Amino acid sequence: MISFFNTLTRQKEEFIPLHPGQAGVYGCGPTVYWFAHIGNMRRFLFEDVLVRSLAYNSFQVKHIINITDVGHLVGDGDDGEDKMLTAMRREGKTAYEIAEFYTQTFFQDLKWLNIISADVYPKATEHITEQIAMVRTLEAKGYTYHTSDGIYFDTSKLPEYGRLSGQKIEEKMGGARVDMGEKKSVSDFALWKFSYSNGRSFDPAQDDVVKQRQMEWESPWGDGFPGWHIECSAMAKKYLGVPFDIHTGAIDLIPVHHENEIAQTSGADDVLEANIWMHAEFLTVGGGKMSKSLGNLYTVEDLIQKGYDPLAYRYLVLQAHYRTKLDFTFEALEAAQNALHRLYNIVREWDAPTVDCTKYEERFLQAINDDLNTSQALAIMWEMVGDTTLPSSARAQSLLLFDKVFGLQLEKYVGQPLEIPVEIQELAKKREQARKEKKWEESDRLRAEIELSGFVVEDTTEGSKVRTQ
Repeated sequence: MISFFNTLTRQKEEFIPLHPGQAGVYGCGPTVYWFAHIGNMRRFLFEDVLVRSLAYNSFQVKHIINITDVGHLVGDGDDGEDKMLTAMRREGKTAYEIAEFYTQTFFQDLKWLNIISADVYPKATEHITEQIAMVRTLEAKGYTYHTSDGIYFDTSKLPEYGRLSGQKIEEKMGGARVDMGEKKSVSDFALWKFSYSNGRSFDPAQDDVVKQRQMEWESPWGDGFPGWHIECSAMAKKYLGVPFDIHTGAIDLIPVHHENEIAQTSGADDVLEANIWMHAEFLTVGGGKMSKSLGNLYTVEDLIQKGYDPLAYRYLVLQAHYRTKLDFTFEALEAAQNALHRLYNIVREWDAPTVDCTKYEERFLQAINDDLNTSQALAIMWEMVGDTTLPSSARAQSLLLFDKVFGLQLEKYVGQPLEIPVEIQELAKKREQARKEKKWEESDRLRAEIELSGFVVEDTTEGSKVRTQ
């Protein structure tokens, strides 16, 4: 049995697919106006482990991740500055150029972290027709109202609104002041926003890069653009149908974006959008918030430039359960990299995979099927790696099976002895001789030279050994 924690019901549930042997998974993708940081990527690593675990359990998975490339997206309260316009001013590019550039950087991050590609990455700009159609359905069923700046969803028409977060947004806001504008309720949200040319004021002096929004479309209500939430409801329905099995995201999407997705699909199609809702916790940095202003916002490329293997970050993420906060420090990343490279060096000496280790495989399956307990699964893996009562060929076979979930690319190392370049071997011999002659400064200099080439010298009772860093 495989079970997941369902945010909607606040408990673990057995996963029973809508269609036997199949699983439909939708994940909210990036808003492509800036680089994704490692906190964002933790969420995609969680989703990757979910998809890999379903496949490990022999499910045929259809996986969708959307690309939010529509500009003019605003804050949760349908206000605030347009993120795409901000990027256009910053970079002097068109909205479409910006969206394409940051989409490609996102795909590169996925490759670096060995995240399996989704089956489809639908773009919001390419699904305007579907979004308009859903808004029209909601309008026909009485869930909308018009204001001077857009079409809004009337949450008072949906008694179960707030079921995902467990409370209405008004309750979450407490006594905070909110600019309601023409909205009937603070929890109401935009389905379609009217463009500047449709009566909204705009100051050309502040919009020197573009005199009018570049991403606008005709609609039954006039030129405009979709609200943030409608794209996911429309695209999930197109590619997975509704309801589908699992919807994922980070915990910050629970109270607004996912709540509003549920409202839209419930109103338009009279069904719950997804049966199971799964959310990854935040990544903190040094115990605090990650932000650009604090100078602690890192991308995967930043880690690489600092000399870290991107899979070391993947390993670090696997060490914590996806529903617990994970604190990032470079000390923790260094330790994760050391552990990962130690694993690589151990398994290089193993024989080629043959039979497997059934008892460990059973425990591993129990761990990942218990709401993706990767930390426990890693502990089981290391226990098996150190179990010398079993032939290395058996451990190798099971380890490669485990890596179908871990995604650490262990197939490159299992049973693949390290080839030390001749020049490194010569340096190691010279260092060994310097140690015998107690020329410690020379020994240290040679060690440093070897390490600059990407290798490490270990002094053992059997002599010096060279391995990769």
